[in-house]
Amino acid sequence: MSRKRKKKRDDGHVDESWLLPYSDLLTLLLALFIVLFASSSIDESKFSQISSVFNQIFDGGTGVMDNSAPTTVPVPKDSSGEENESSSYLEDQQSLEEIQDRLDEYIAVHELENQFQTKLTEEGLLITIRDSILFESGKATIKPQYSNLARDIANLLVFEKPRQIVVTGHTDNVPINSSEFPSNWELSMMRAINFLKILVGTNDLDPKLFSVKGYGENQPVATNDTVEGRSKNRRVEVLVQPLVLKDGSSVE
Repeated sequence: MSRKRKKKRDDGHVDESWLLPYSDLLTLLLALFIVLFASSSIDESKFSQISSVFNQIFDGGTGVMDNSAPTTVPVPKDSSGEENESSSYLEDQQSLEEIQDRLDEYIAVHELENQFQTKLTEEGLLITIRDSILFESGKATIKPQYSNLARDIANLLVFEKPRQIVVTGHTDNVPINSSEFPSNWELSMMRAINFLKILVGTNDLDPKLFSVKGYGENQPVATNDTVEGRSKNRRVEVLVQPLVLKDGSSVE
């Protein structure tokens, strides 16, 4: 009797049916990563690319694995503009710092640290002058011996690119009611005007670049309860404004 030959099992064959759902899973994961990557800043080109990928996936077209990676990443249109604006702002701030250095050098040479102060603020370079060095108490006329000092400051305010300059007067809270100045508002304004006249009268500076303000006692920088505090509040401020704002726009 002949024996039936047992059919040998083909152990060399590997079941690869699991690769299909695995590849689908990878495709969906890659699609998710694409969405996450582009969701922070989607522009028209990115949206078109994402739409194209999903259409191919769900319509049975070429999978994500078969798409070639883009050679370049789209750059938002305003990226270079923001970089230039930031650069312009930093250059302008550096120019203000150079102006501040010249003023600080003048203050140090003439030993005026107790009467002058410079500070860079968001509004520009602020120069603070105690009123005691410029005016008699209750007066708005600049002392003759300090007229040259005001002219020296004016010479330091000559710039290659003209800047807007605001001169502001401040007082303490001690009331004044004279025939010349009915209140501290008038006194602070007239002090600013008289200082402005010296600035504009030096080196033929353009008057259109200058303006004046008077706040009276309404913007103190120290307490008015002490002699020292009231002395700090009586001041004239010269604000040298920037040419470029922080957002990159030019000052009009």
